[in-house]
Amino acid sequence: MDFFKKETHIDFVGRRKRIPAMVLSVVLMVVAIAALGVKGLNFGIDFTGGFVVEVGYPEAKEVATVRTTLVEAGFEEAVVTTFGTDREILIRLGPETGGVEAGEGEDAMAAQAMVSDRVLAALRDQNPEVEMRRVEFVGPQVGAELVEQGALAVLFALIGILIYVAFRFQYKMAPGAIACLVHDVVIVLGVFAITQIQFDLSVLAAILAVIGYSLNDTIVLFDRVRENFPKMRKADAIDVTNRSVNQMLSRTVVTSGTTLLVLLSLLNFGGEVIFGFALALTVGVVVGTYSSIYVAGTTLILMNLNREDLLPPKKEEDGEAAPYSQP
Repeated sequence: MDFFKKETHIDFVGRRKRIPAMVLSVVLMVVAIAALGVKGLNFGIDFTGGFVVEVGYPEAKEVATVRTTLVEAGFEEAVVTTFGTDREILIRLGPETGGVEAGEGEDAMAAQAMVSDRVLAALRDQNPEVEMRRVEFVGPQVGAELVEQGALAVLFALIGILIYVAFRFQYKMAPGAIACLVHDVVIVLGVFAITQIQFDLSVLAAILAVIGYSLNDTIVLFDRVRENFPKMRKADAIDVTNRSVNQMLSRTVVTSGTTLLVLLSLLNFGGEVIFGFALALTVGVVVGTYSSIYVAGTTLILMNLNREDLLPPKKEEDGEAAPYSQP
């Protein structure tokens, strides 16, 4: 469906709009990096280690009531959420909680049994029909490995994208793609550092999804730029980039808009279990759409991309490459 009956002519990367956009991006990234340096991320037990206890009730149970019961029993930092239905409760506890310190091997198994017994006893004081479904322990060493592996996953993804864009399009476009992705990832991480919302594996998965979403928009823009440079023979890089952004504007608005509708629904109705995941994707889609238009386009201009960069070399009869032709 075509929401724009006529092609728009908005000056997205002209000097009057490019400079404020660059300043905004720099400010956001500085704030995000400062927050990461000062406050850091609030890692969940997936990274720090701890206990996961799942219990079942015969009827729907209020999360606040369960949390209050656990706090009174000595589990002050317990994170309580529903799991699937209102009758299934998921309890997350740190590695040192309720006077129990997790160890390794048999000590870990003993601590796991002790924590589950204490949690179940506290909950059964309020409702004797509570059932223990499962209890798991994630060791601190495993958590540290997850942090390292997660960082490497993001790093390798960026390196792969850099190589792909350089070979698929033009090497001057590769820095723009990476700038967009780093811009988006840093800002999303900054939001979690500022709000101190728990950072777990689901949020890491959302960040990797943001990388893919942002890259898709950027690649669409680069493809338009590559098509328009040979067509617009007398236009400069700013005119070609503006034309390309306006041509993909309807697609970007429709795609981002429908995606945000789903994500906002998850934020409002998805519950605490997927709140961090939905928040990371929501921020990532908004920032990714912005960066694909302003950051990627601006980078192409700063890299001095021109028609000759995108035209194949004309070869002489003897097989030697001649200088670029000038149509």
